[in-house]
Amino acid sequence: MHLFLVRHGATEWSVSGRHTGRTDIPLSPEGEAEARNLGPLLRSLHPRLVLSSPFSRARHTAELAGFGETLRIDPDLAEWDYGRYEGRTTLDICRETPGWDLFRDGTPEGESLSDVTRRVRRVLAKLEETGQDALLFAHGHLLRVLVANWLRLPSDSARHFAIETSSLTILGNEHAWPALLALNRKPFEILPDITPSHRSRP
Repeated sequence: MHLFLVRHGATEWSVSGRHTGRTDIPLSPEGEAEARNLGPLLRSLHPRLVLSSPFSRARHTAELAGFGETLRIDPDLAEWDYGRYEGRTTLDICRETPGWDLFRDGTPEGESLSDVTRRVRRVLAKLEETGQDALLFAHGHLLRVLVANWLRLPSDSARHFAIETSSLTILGNEHAWPALLALNRKPFEILPDITPSHRSRP
C-alpha cells in the first residue's frame, strides 16, 4: 500500500504564513494553476481511493487536479484547529508567547497534538484496513503528523517534515519497513520507482 499525500494549493494566508485551520480560505489564482499542473503527475499514480479534507482549499485542489468525480470527504483530514491562534503567524504568536511550539504546546481553545494524532490514526487505520493505494488531499500540519505516525515516530517528530503547497509526498515501505519514499515532489519531476513487491506493510 502507498499513500500519496497532497497539500492543497497556495492561498493568500499560506503565502503570508498565517495559520489556516478552520477558516475556509479559497485557493489563490496561483494555487489554482498549481493544482491543475499537478493533475498529470497524480493521475499517473492510479490511486484506488481518493480522500479529501472537507475544506474548499483541499477539495478544489482535488477537483482541479481531475479527481472531482471520485473524491470522498473525510472529516478527520481537516487541518489542525488553531483556536485563538487562527489567522496569526508564528512570529506574531511568539512575540506574545516566547518559545511557543505548535507540536509541543498546541493552541489555546483549539487542538492539542494528541487531538490531531487521534484523527490521523483513525485515517491510517481505515486505509490499512482497505490495503489500497490512496491519494489524500489535505493540509500542511495535519499531513506532517500523518507522516510521523506512518513512520512510527513520535507525533512531535512532525516538526521535522515541512510540506509545501501543491506538492506530492509518498509513503510506503522499503524492505517491510514503513518509509518516506518522496517528499515535496512537484509536477514534471521524476518519481521514485514504486513496485508491487513493496506494497505490503507489516
